[in-house]
Amino acid sequence: MTDPSYPLRLGFPVKVMGRGGMKTQDTRRWQKDPHLKCSLELLDPVLDYLHREGIDMYRMSSDIAPYATHPDMPQFHSMVADSNAELRAFGAKARGYGIRLSFHPSQYVLLNAPDPELTRKSIWDLSSQAEMLDRMELDDEAVMVTHVGGVYDDREASRARWIDGWSQCPEHVRRRLVLENDDIRFSAADALWIHERTGVRLVFDYQHFWCLNPERLDLRDTLEKFMATWPNGVRPKLHFSSPRTEMRELKQKITPKQREAAKAGKASKSKALLKGPVKATARVKTVLRPPIWTGHADFTNPFEFATFMRTAEGLVFDVMLEGKSKDLSLLRLRPDLLRFAPDVAARFGITEADAADLAADEAALEAGVDAEQQPDVDEGLAIAAE
Repeated sequence: MTDPSYPLRLGFPVKVMGRGGMKTQDTRRWQKDPHLKCSLELLDPVLDYLHREGIDMYRMSSDIAPYATHPDMPQFHSMVADSNAELRAFGAKARGYGIRLSFHPSQYVLLNAPDPELTRKSIWDLSSQAEMLDRMELDDEAVMVTHVGGVYDDREASRARWIDGWSQCPEHVRRRLVLENDDIRFSAADALWIHERTGVRLVFDYQHFWCLNPERLDLRDTLEKFMATWPNGVRPKLHFSSPRTEMRELKQKITPKQREAAKAGKASKSKALLKGPVKATARVKTVLRPPIWTGHADFTNPFEFATFMRTAEGLVFDVMLEGKSKDLSLLRLRPDLLRFAPDVAARFGITEADAADLAADEAALEAGVDAEQQPDVDEGLAIAAE
């Protein structure tokens, strides 16, 4: 359990972008016999990197045990139990470094699926991930974050069905599972409704709150209610991301008919905004579209973050940053806070004594950065089974 006097922690999910080539899971196909033990070997230097950089919270990929719950591949089903010693050693190292670990199962893990078989498979996935955290001997701050799931044309029934799915989960899953408000289906009010009937802990997502709050709940009051779902001695966590504001670039095929018209010099009737001129012989064009506010920005807006943290003054929690540039977003936010909001920086243990090291981090970012191109699990993805 975290000492309440310990500074608030900042973390990031899965992919390490500040050290090129650092893998975080065994991604080999089943024919190559991938294994959790290999993923843990890959994650071991990640813990070292986090420790060197003073990053003390990290979300592991939910796929570090490849095929462990694949119904047609029983040869992988004992993978977690077979890795008991390695999991215990990995957990001990994380605890020694003071790094808080978590999982966020994919959008395909659904406790409210209308198909009982999909719910059963989802509970199996959750059981496997909870077992890994247990075998790491981590405390109750190591959680698995999930969403309510799909609407399936009936919000009330789908919300109630989540409670039924929860009741089917074994104890070690219910002990680790936490529920997050989402951005397009189930609001913070929905999450609170479910908590009142199950006792499940809640994770507040800042961007999702602004994307979906039809009940017009107050930010501070809602945040306090979410924090109160966690027991004394177990520090809550929340998610923070800034929305993307830049134009989206979409590739569109150019039909033969359109190419013939272009070759003939006929003006296109399309009002689409193009990134640049399109040759008459081109087969693809890049179309620009306005941003979708559920999308995560590459970096965290420091002014927005500081405003939120001042709104949350007096509350104790850790923050998972969900910027698309992963650890780079965190490395940039720390000097930004020290520069623009030193009162907020202090809550995370960041002081003027860190200025030189943070300036070095900032200078390294100027050499060039990258961002994750694939959608994050929290970016308003469509539920596949919906």
